[in-house]
Amino acid sequence: MFLAVFFFHSSEYVLAAAIHGRSKVNLGSLLISKAYVFAMMFSWLEYVVEIALFPGLKEYWWISNLGLVMVIMGEIIRKLAIITAGLAFTHLIKVYHEEHHNLITHGVYRFFRHPSYTGFLIWSVGTQIMLCNPISATGFAIVVWRFFAQRIPYEEFFLRQFFGSKYEEYALRTPSGVPFVK
Repeated sequence: MFLAVFFFHSSEYVLAAAIHGRSKVNLGSLLISKAYVFAMMFSWLEYVVEIALFPGLKEYWWISNLGLVMVIMGEIIRKLAIITAGLAFTHLIKVYHEEHHNLITHGVYRFFRHPSYTGFLIWSVGTQIMLCNPISATGFAIVVWRFFAQRIPYEEFFLRQFFGSKYEEYALRTPSGVPFVK
């Protein structure tokens, strides 16, 4: 788990710095918030408490392995999204169209409009399934889904302004990548 979190965030930083320059990357731009740190600390606490009180709950290796597969899949999908979008990818929603900001519809973006969100959702829930943390797995799924369910319409408002009918057509043929979010 610690390795998965460390790799996720360090590779996120390296990619963001390589694409946008180190001066434009900080913890805020990587969306590491107090709420995120709290959720991770809660998940570690859940793991320790459950292993002490219900050790049998943590012995389902097939569940842990499923979580590991989800962590790897989520990581791959998210990093492919970042690499494919290049300069067009930012952690913060752009409210002004920049010259280098192009509509990306190839690569992993052929399958999902928001593959980085898809990848993060799979990764974050996978970290908790890997730990056999039922409370945190449920909590992460709900909280991360809700975050993206609110973020996607806001982001797409600007994408529609930037790219007009091209984005409309793209949105009609390509799912968001987050379940139940159109």
